[in-house]
Amino acid sequence: MQAGLLVLILGGGLVILALRLRSEAARRSSARAGYFDRIAPMMRDLRRAVSPTGFARVSGRIEGVETDLQAVPDTLTYRKLPALWLLVTQPAALPVSQRVHLMARPRGIEPFSAFDTLPHQTLLPEGFPHDATLRSERPLSPGDAALLARHRAVFADARVKELVISPKGLRITWLADEAERGRYLLFREAEMGRTPLAPQTLAPLLAALAGLRADILDEAAAERKCA
Repeated sequence: MQAGLLVLILGGGLVILALRLRSEAARRSSARAGYFDRIAPMMRDLRRAVSPTGFARVSGRIEGVETDLQAVPDTLTYRKLPALWLLVTQPAALPVSQRVHLMARPRGIEPFSAFDTLPHQTLLPEGFPHDATLRSERPLSPGDAALLARHRAVFADARVKELVISPKGLRITWLADEAERGRYLLFREAEMGRTPLAPQTLAPLLAALAGLRADILDEAAAERKCA
C-alpha cells in the first residue's frame, strides 16, 4: 500500500515537472522568436526569419536605410557568462577601400565575427579603448585612420563589442544580454533575451551608424570635387 502510494506520488511529481519544463520551453521559444517585436513596426518592407537558435532575425528599411538585426547567443565564453549579441548591420555599398574590424576585448572565438580572418593588425593610438584591437585586409591609409579616429566615441558605450566598416556596409555588435550569474553557476542555465529589444535601446546604435555613413559619403564627395 505504502509502496503504491509512493509510486503514485513520484509519478505525479514527474508529470508536474514534465509539464513545467514543457511550459518553460514554450515560453523560451516564444520570447526568442519575438525578440524584435517592438522594432518591427519601425521597419518598411519587413522580412522575418528565425535562426537555428530560435532567435528572430528581421530586415527592412529604417528611416530609408536597409537594416538587418540579428540576436546571436554566445555560450562558448571561457570564464565569462554566456552572452547575447545584437548585430546591427546596414548592408549598402560604401566608397571605402577595404574591410576593417575594430573589436573590444577580442578572445578569438567570437561566433559572430570574421575578425580573426583579417591578416593585418594595427597598433591603436591614444584615445582608443586600451583593450581594443584593429584588424584590416591591408595597412590602413591615412584616410582610414582618420575616419576611425573621428568615430572612436562609438566605444564609449562599454557594451559595444565590434565596429565593422567595409565596401559592403556597416555593422555594430552590442552586448544585449547576459545569463543570470547565480542560475548559470548553479544550474548552467543560460536564459537570455526574455525581454524584447526596445526601440530606445536600438536608437543610439542606429545614430552611430548614420553618423559614420554620412561621414564616409561626405568624404567621398569631397574627394570627387577635388579630383
